[in-house]
Amino acid sequence: MAKNAKANSTKKVAVIGLGRFGAALALELIEVGKEVLGIDTADAVVQQYAPLLTLVVKADTTNRDVLDELAIADFDRVVVAIGGDIESSILTASLLIEIGVKEVWAKATSDAHGRILRQLGVHHVVFPEKDMGKRIAHQVAGDQLDYVEIDGTFVMAKTEAAADFEGKTLTELGIRAKYGVVVVATSHGDDTYEPANPDTRI
Repeated sequence: MAKNAKANSTKKVAVIGLGRFGAALALELIEVGKEVLGIDTADAVVQQYAPLLTLVVKADTTNRDVLDELAIADFDRVVVAIGGDIESSILTASLLIEIGVKEVWAKATSDAHGRILRQLGVHHVVFPEKDMGKRIAHQVAGDQLDYVEIDGTFVMAKTEAAADFEGKTLTELGIRAKYGVVVVATSHGDDTYEPANPDTRI
């Protein structure tokens, strides 16, 4: 176990599984000022992240007694980031729901895995590889500069304006009426953005 002086946050998050996804998530949470308990079963991983997270422990989270000892129910959010062992992922998520953790997030590695997690009552099921694959595909295809799917029917995209849009206002273009697209901000390519309004000129 190791502690880091990052205890000034009102939100506590536990991340179970410190593989690539779990570790990146945990480190980013630290960056934004959260208290993070990292949990993994590998000694080398625990030693690697001990100096970087609030607290890191080696533990088997498929054991209810272990979760009780860690006072996991006291955490605001718990993320099950176990990817390589689906059985451990499912058992851990099931125990967290049973314990009554307020908000459980879990990584799914397949549609079937995700379906089971949802059936267990996991509040948020995420597909990191699938979501990133979609995002990168739109960039590789050249359709968008960036693309983030919010849910099945809503996405946010960053794109270049069509040449025939230039010099016209959003009202003149009628983008929302014609395409069902809402322009929320514009930029002149200098990494600064201004909120869009009907008089915004492209």
